[in-house]
Amino acid sequence: QVQLVESGGGLVQAGGSLRLSCAASGGTFRLYAMAWFRQTPGKEREFVAGISGSGGRTYYADSVQGRFTISRDNAKKTVYLQMNSLKPEDTAVYYCAADQNLGTVAAKLSSGMHYWGKGTLVTVSS
Repeated sequence: QVQLVESGGGLVQAGGSLRLSCAASGGTFRLYAMAWFRQTPGKEREFVAGISGSGGRTYYADSVQGRFTISRDNAKKTVYLQMNSLKPEDTAVYYCAADQNLGTVAAKLSSGMHYWGKGTLVTVSS
């Protein structure tokens, strides 16, 4: 059983930056591909970024490509999401997710992810 706890959310002005963290416990962290998803009220949870267990492969949604960077520190059992040039439309609850199958992350679908955190709210003001 893997437990995930997100942190780092908050209020930021448009154009600003935030770094989200997701700390994992339980399981062997390096064996899990990790991903960030986000959700706003009334909308489905959408893929933001993903990373392989080794960190060698990364995936991004078109909407954040070039602005967000996903990374991980396997020694600290933590995955990060550096968010730059934030826009009001980035406002959402951001969730961390884990799955042992990299293909699940590469598919960018929330339905296949096995473990989830409870989320952290990011609000970008205009």
